[in-house]
Amino acid sequence: MRWCGSGSVWRAGALLALLLPLWELGCWGLISASGASGTQNRAQHTAGGPWELLRRHKRSWVWNQFFVLEEYTGEEPLYVGKLHSDVDKGDGKVKYVLSGEGSTSIFTIDENTGDIHATKRLDREEQAYYTLQAQAVDRLTNIPVEPRSEFVVKVQDINDNEPKFLDGPYMAGVPEMSALGTTVVQVAATDADDPTYGNSARVVYSIISGQPYFSVDPKTGVVRTALPNMDREVKDQYVLVIQAKDMVGQMGGLSGTTSVTVTLTDVNDNPPRFSRKNYQYMVLESLPVASVVARVKALDNDIGPNAEMEYRIMEDGPGVFNITTDEDTQEGIIILQKPLDFETKNSFNLRIEATNRNIDPAFVHLGSFSDTTSVKVTVEDVNEPPVFPTQLNKMVVSEDARVGISIGRVSAHDPDSSNSAIRYSIDRNTDLERFFNVDALSGVISTAKPLDREVNSVHNLTILAMESHDPTQVGKGFAVITVLDINDNPPVFAIEYETLLCENAAPGQVIQTISAVDKDEPPSGHRFYFALPPSVASNSNFTLRDNKDNTASIVTKRGGFRRREQVLYRLPVLIVDSGSPALSSTNTLSVSVCDCDSDGVAQSCGAVAYTLPAGLSTGALVAILGCIITLLVMVLLIVSMRRRKKEPLILEEERDVRENIVRYDDEGGGEEDTEAFDMVALRNLNVIRDPKVRRDVTPDTPTFFPYPRSSSSLPVYKTLPDNVVFREFIWDRLKDADVDPSAPPYDSLQTYAFEGNGSVAESLSSLESLSTDSEQNYDYLSNWGPRFKKLADLYGDGKSVFS
Repeated sequence: MRWCGSGSVWRAGALLALLLPLWELGCWGLISASGASGTQNRAQHTAGGPWELLRRHKRSWVWNQFFVLEEYTGEEPLYVGKLHSDVDKGDGKVKYVLSGEGSTSIFTIDENTGDIHATKRLDREEQAYYTLQAQAVDRLTNIPVEPRSEFVVKVQDINDNEPKFLDGPYMAGVPEMSALGTTVVQVAATDADDPTYGNSARVVYSIISGQPYFSVDPKTGVVRTALPNMDREVKDQYVLVIQAKDMVGQMGGLSGTTSVTVTLTDVNDNPPRFSRKNYQYMVLESLPVASVVARVKALDNDIGPNAEMEYRIMEDGPGVFNITTDEDTQEGIIILQKPLDFETKNSFNLRIEATNRNIDPAFVHLGSFSDTTSVKVTVEDVNEPPVFPTQLNKMVVSEDARVGISIGRVSAHDPDSSNSAIRYSIDRNTDLERFFNVDALSGVISTAKPLDREVNSVHNLTILAMESHDPTQVGKGFAVITVLDINDNPPVFAIEYETLLCENAAPGQVIQTISAVDKDEPPSGHRFYFALPPSVASNSNFTLRDNKDNTASIVTKRGGFRRREQVLYRLPVLIVDSGSPALSSTNTLSVSVCDCDSDGVAQSCGAVAYTLPAGLSTGALVAILGCIITLLVMVLLIVSMRRRKKEPLILEEERDVRENIVRYDDEGGGEEDTEAFDMVALRNLNVIRDPKVRRDVTPDTPTFFPYPRSSSSLPVYKTLPDNVVFREFIWDRLKDADVDPSAPPYDSLQTYAFEGNGSVAESLSSLESLSTDSEQNYDYLSNWGPRFKKLADLYGDGKSVFS
């Protein structure tokens, strides 16, 4: 098989020398001995001329790389090369087939001639080479006549990509005052062209903008300072433009640029300086301690830690003033440490020094990194409150001091030059019970009430001192008065003792140890003496033994104590203290006799229950108790039954509707409540005024009161004046109640619901329609069923209502 390439492909010198004799043929071939004898092949190739020199006997295909230029812009497909098989005799029986990368989309082959073309524009930076497979097959049967073989089409590079700074733009910093040639940053540009072919990817660097301050190495891209001692305070930032150009910087090469922002970082090369050499401030002498007096600031052109300051007071101020640094503003804050007194000193001349906190030894040669200034502080006089020379006055007074006795004296003075007179008083919030007084002029403190150390042993008083001419100026002093103790409280039992005595106690047995307490506090401590009063000292039951340690023991004199004989013994005990004069008290110790077990533990104390007479047994007691309980139960049952069966004073069926509220769950009235109330009672009093028996009671006997039936005998209330109407109405009802024998023998409340004469139009209520000349006919209510029977009885037939 033979292959041919375009003339532009064979630029290699060695291949060119071999191909020159064959250039007229347009291609050159390699002979293969496949499918025929060696002699026959030699004969055939001898006819071919020069092909005989290049014979191989291994295979029919020999391939080298095809080359094609990238970025081809012609209108016709780019010719790549030609394939030819020795089997192809030119009779059209052999067909060439191409497969592999881009065999259908990029590369095409003429199946008759074997010519290969590129149909698309290729970019080496996207894909540098393509691997393809070629095969010759029989056109009719598609049976391969040659084995499949592989070849490579390599895209040949051209300079079509400019250098690019992938990491740009750059930010860099270099300390100010750096030496010449200090490295700042290194830039790097990348060229996508083939670095192995020509100079397309060989880049050199240059600086376009940023001279004469910086330079760049053309090969490495390292940016360096080009001037020494650049000062940040003059200019702190530079913007450089760096260019990278391929083709070794020659004309026609492509280039790319990037920016490099170089910031000069600060170093401590500037000392602090005060803007003024003298400062003056005025403060009031009443300025509180720890207040800010003034602020001063030394300026430093550096920034950050290099501008941090430390201030100190060098003259006149230490002790009275202090200075600290405000970390945010780097100001010196002068603070008052002690109270000011205009009368003592009215001005201060301070010498303030400011020094850099972080000094760089490399720049010490530039000079001192500190500065000083003078600050004059003038104190202004103010009207000050009185001052106590001694803020705390300690005094003592005896507990038995009489009222009005002097305890001590406080003193205050006006610190101002006016030296006003002082008046004293006690802050009563510190002496609520007013135990003490103070003389307003002299300041002498005296007692105002008897004192009791046991209630309050220490009194803390606040003494107020005010100027006579200006009461708003008030000074405060403090007096601590300690009340001294006297022996005014007798000793008593330490606790309330409950002494138990076993019936089987032996003579000489200690049944109780007692101690005492005393509210007084003698300096040498308490010493108590215990004894029995002379009146009981010779008793035959108990004795007392003083233990000489402020305790005493109660000891039995005999045994055989019996609860039946005596349950409780009361033993008086005399206690005397060691005060001067000595005080004593008699305390009573209660001793209960108890039944104890063998270990002496009390089982039961108190009186012994006596047994009943022998004639009344326990069974009889139980029977009597049972009878009593039975009688009580029967009485309770009878009372309960009587309460349930008790008849009401007023019967339900004759209750007046005006005195009762009847509730029933029937929307139409219904037949269930036919006896609930009498509607006639609500008729107009001038139409129906028949005297009735009392409706609030049910008469047990027939009434003997002759009720008149003639309407002519009844007064017509509408014809009477208003005041007479009500009076007559009440008298009529009272008469009915008085003569009614069925009324109960006690007062009862009756409601008549009488409103007086009313209007000329009389009542508009439908309840009067049955006793008036109404033309309404309500007989149809009888046809509505039993649920409307009540309404039919009320309005259908008047006789049935009043019968």
